[in-house]
Amino acid sequence: MGWLENVLLENKEIENERLELTNKNSLYFLGPNLSLRNCTVVLKVSARNLIIIGARFIDCTFEVKQELKNHQQWVKASLKRCRFKGRFSGCDFGHWPDYGTGWEYGAIEDCDFTEARLDGCRIMGADPATLRFPKWPCFTILDPIGRARELNSVQWPGGVRPIIVEGQYRDPPCTMAVTLYAPSLAKRRETTEDAFRAVVEQFDFIVY
Repeated sequence: MGWLENVLLENKEIENERLELTNKNSLYFLGPNLSLRNCTVVLKVSARNLIIIGARFIDCTFEVKQELKNHQQWVKASLKRCRFKGRFSGCDFGHWPDYGTGWEYGAIEDCDFTEARLDGCRIMGADPATLRFPKWPCFTILDPIGRARELNSVQWPGGVRPIIVEGQYRDPPCTMAVTLYAPSLAKRRETTEDAFRAVVEQFDFIVY
């Protein structure tokens, strides 16, 4: 693999534009001091090619053309009235104090994930009531830390632990919601989507 070309989007305001972040040989830096308003951002790069720090997105649409995996740097962006489309797994959004440099910019409100597929994605330190989540086969657990005892009091299919509150892999205290994708959970644990649905339907704080 050769050198990657740095594409810097910083210290500017962009409105009503379509941005294509799709070059596999580029490293995209969004921020600091970047403000995007009413833009469409097309993403077709891996998480390691997308660096976000101190960017503000207002009324933007994100179209993800290849699954975006384990991208926690959304917590360094302020997201307001944005729409997300495509597949996200292991991504975190919102306000997560102490998550590396730039966490102070992190915020999310009035955003729409209904056209996205979220798998193991978390909302940190923000009010999930202002957000719209994808429907089944995705399901979203609200206040998972506060509800951990109830969640862990039932037998989940394949021994899944939807929230972990102790040990080194525990979810941070600021986890306000977590969205899971039943088909991939079922595949990993060799069980069925219906088995998950039967458990999900027992809880009024799970949105599906």
